[in-house]
Amino acid sequence: MSEKHLTPEMVTKYQQAFHARRDADVIARAVQKNGIKNASEDPAASARLHRAFSYEIKTGKPSNQRHSGRCWSFATLNTLRHKFATKYKVKDFELSQNYLFFWDRIERANMFFQKVIATAKKPLHDRLVDFYLSFAENDGGQWANAASIIEKYGVVPEYVMPDTHNTKDTTDVAEVMNYMMKKDALELRRLVNDGASEDELSAAKEKMMADVYKVAAYSFGEPPTKFDLEYQDDNKKFHQILNLTPLKFYREYFATNLNDYVVVTNAPDHAYNKVYAMPTQDSVAGGIPIKFVNVPFKYLQEAAIKQLKAGETVWVGNDVLQQMDRKRGLMDAKLFRRAELLDVDFTMDKKDRLESRQAMVSHAMTLTGFDLVNGEPIRWKIENSWGKDNGDNGYFVMTQDWFEEYTYEAVINRKYLDDELKQLADSTPVTLTAWDSLQ
Repeated sequence: MSEKHLTPEMVTKYQQAFHARRDADVIARAVQKNGIKNASEDPAASARLHRAFSYEIKTGKPSNQRHSGRCWSFATLNTLRHKFATKYKVKDFELSQNYLFFWDRIERANMFFQKVIATAKKPLHDRLVDFYLSFAENDGGQWANAASIIEKYGVVPEYVMPDTHNTKDTTDVAEVMNYMMKKDALELRRLVNDGASEDELSAAKEKMMADVYKVAAYSFGEPPTKFDLEYQDDNKKFHQILNLTPLKFYREYFATNLNDYVVVTNAPDHAYNKVYAMPTQDSVAGGIPIKFVNVPFKYLQEAAIKQLKAGETVWVGNDVLQQMDRKRGLMDAKLFRRAELLDVDFTMDKKDRLESRQAMVSHAMTLTGFDLVNGEPIRWKIENSWGKDNGDNGYFVMTQDWFEEYTYEAVINRKYLDDELKQLADSTPVTLTAWDSLQ
């Protein structure tokens, strides 16, 4: 198609189309004064988002990831701490997110260096190489990344290894580590292409890993090998167990094997009734692989309800950037009626949003309840990790249509899946590219 210049005649037509709407000037004033979201908010959303639920799991105060991208680990630890809180009657028990993040940085660096070596003969701006370099020590992650760390290193209470300045705000340490990783990546590529031996590559990688450990230890503190578990339960009874290892604490006090869980996904831009794997983003060698069982939404929802009714909260991956009011903790697919306000049709269905990258799995949260009318859910209660000052003391509410439109993943224990889904989960996965929409 030949290049066409924008002409004054074309601009005149655009102006005429704008002013053809009788209330164009009124709407322009409202938008310019208040912004698109405020001017388009549906006041009826308040009734749809009424915070009453026919079923909810009682949980404690919310956690706070602050200025970091650690939602995936916060949501995972939330599901575990709810189990501890229920079993041992400790309402506001919290697990250390810093402990998990420390080991994630170390394990992720180990995998990064291996991937750099494996792709060293590809051009520097090969798409896969470019992805690895851009994703180096990124804060973001998947449920399986957190689960793999927990199964290998266990967990500790928050007071044993509390957040530091560098986990509350990861900007500084991320900048340093990104410099390190990219410099080291170029050095490893040079060694490979200069014909370095396996021993030479191994020695170089180990020196680089020692540097990563050093920066992590300075920034986050070194993780404990043993600790004393001390807490007062809700009945004011004091408990003390001495010299626990993090792994023993996890195994004995949580009675959970994260290998028993399945990531049930609704991604209509992929074929249904298939399993997909994303090995390029696995962060722990020999850990739980990133896999998605892709099914129509109703199966994801049914499994989530079963797990909630059994008293277990549900890790969910959503696109929280869509139709959300952060301060009030509201999520409604019709919260902002922008297309109606602007007289422009830019709506897309879930499949189109994923295919065009207008949507993504941007955040992980924890389902804790739902409200049914005539047996069908109309809204959901969700625990976020943005602290108590957002939402209702840290808890958000979403309508059923938001849940369907913007939720892509739910982590479900196999015992809550029907036989067909269990069989599907065990089938051979299709390998996805690193830049797939499910990243």
